[in-house]
This record gives sequence, structure tokens and C-alpha cells, in this order.
Amino acid sequence: MSRERVPHLVVVGGGFAGLWATRALARERIRITLVDRRNHHLFQPLLYQVATAGLSAPDIAAPLRHILGHQRNVEVRLGEVVTIDKQARQIRMADGSTLDYDSLLLATGATHAYFGNDQWADDAPGLKTLDDAIALRRKLLLAFERAEAEPDPAKKAAWLSFAVVGGGPTGVELAGTLAEIARHTLRNEFRHIDPASAKVRLVEAGPRVLSSFPEVLSLKARRQLEKLGVEVLTGTPVSDIDSLGFKLGDQFVPARTVVWPPVWPLHHWRAPWRCHWTAPAACRCNPTSPCPGTPNCSWPAIWPR
Repeated sequence: MSRERVPHLVVVGGGFAGLWATRALARERIRITLVDRRNHHLFQPLLYQVATAGLSAPDIAAPLRHILGHQRNVEVRLGEVVTIDKQARQIRMADGSTLDYDSLLLATGATHAYFGNDQWADDAPGLKTLDDAIALRRKLLLAFERAEAEPDPAKKAAWLSFAVVGGGPTGVELAGTLAEIARHTLRNEFRHIDPASAKVRLVEAGPRVLSSFPEVLSLKARRQLEKLGVEVLTGTPVSDIDSLGFKLGDQFVPARTVVWPPVWPLHHWRAPWRCHWTAPAACRCNPTSPCPGTPNCSWPAIWPR
């Protein structure tokens, strides 16, 4: 069989789902093109370590071409998919180039979710990419520098006030690490502030942190956070965020550094597709979507075997 007649699968997204699906098809008679707008695979669970200067970027990222270098049936394409033509079975990149496919697998991952309050993004950055982590690391460390140089006690306290919104795994890890940095890592490094006096708050709208875990583990995590000096606030959602702090219910809390880890399970460019779950994890789109009835569109990353 010639190369042109070998079925061509295009995988959009080089995260966990896209990469693992691609590797699972290493022995199949199929041609795979993996498309991602970044040239590396990122181990996102450790992003908070980069954000808090515990790890460097290369520790949690590896080039996709290197990972898949020995897999003969795959090639990696750097680009951002902007449209899908289901009739022509073709995707179009942001640079205008196109790529034909026999089957398409969408694994574009998640994006930040501000639940209708996108105006909070500038004052409460998320944590999904290496750029996010590096920017957050700068923001966190600069907060201590600003506090060191601030003569006004109230403004100094605001610079030493940190809030992590969202009590999921990333929020819990980030809040705990921030507390450790303030109380241990930066000890004795400043002359006009005591980093240990920094207030780290973890804010969760639900009744407990780590709500997807058994309640006994949530309780244990809360106790460990409080032992580290984190103030855990549950049961009240954040109602507003600006450059000076955040509003918890009707109460304003000064905090010059607010972090927003929560994510939404659909990436922004395909959220309007209104996809519904079917087995095996196929994406069946309704008639109002750009791809009604697309039979060869799988989501997130399961290839029928």
C-alpha cells in the first residue's frame, strides 16, 4: 500500500491526551500528524513549582519532536488550528496553511474559566502554560520587593497578602508552597519586612477543598494547609477582583496578588461546538455547530480499536 493510501489521522493538541493517543498508535498502519501551537509537551501538574521557583521550565517540558522522534508513523507540525472544514476533511492553520485528514482527533485541553468575569484575568492570572508560570513567579517575587520598599503599613500589608482562588489540586499545592516560601525560603532575606508575616489565603466557593476527593482527604489537606499558615476560606464565592484585592461576598480583602487556577474543560476555539459525550468518547456535534454529524471527529483522545 502506498503512503498516500495509508489512512491519515490528524491529532490536534500535544498535551496528555493527544500525546498518549499518538504513542498508543505507534504500531498501527496509519499516518499521524500531531499539530500543536507549541513545540513542547508540558507536565502541567508541576507548573506551580515553576511559578514558585522550585523548578525551572526545562524540568517540566520536553520537545514533542524529541518524545516522538523514534515513532516512524508520526510527524509533528507547529501551528494553531483556527477552522475545520468537515466537508473537505481539512483543517486550516492561523498562517493560512491547510492539512487534509481521514480522521480527526481533538485534544486541545482546557483554558481558564472566569465564569463570565473575564475582566478579572488581568488582576488574577491563571496557570496553564510555561509563560503563565514564569509571569506568576515574577509577580510573586516582586510582591515581596514592593512590600520591602513600601513605607505605608496598610499598603505594605496588601503587598504581603496573597490569595489563591480555587481549592482544587493546583490551588491547594500552590497555596501550600507559597506559605512555605514566605516562612522558610525567604527568611532573613529582607530588612524592612518579615516574609513570614505574609497572609496566604485559599478561597473555595464550595464547602471543602479537593471536592473531587473523599471527604477524609479534604479534611486532611485543610489541616495540613492550616499548619503551614494558610487561611482556608470555604463556602463563599469571590464576587469581584481588582488590582487592589478581591471581594468575598460583601467583604473586600486587600491583596495585591491574586491567582486563579480554575479551568474550563473546553478550549476557547472549540467551545461553540456544543459537543456531547458518546461512547467511546466520540464528539457528536449538534446541527448548530460548525461540524454537524461529523463521523470522524473524536474527543478528547480515544481512537476506536
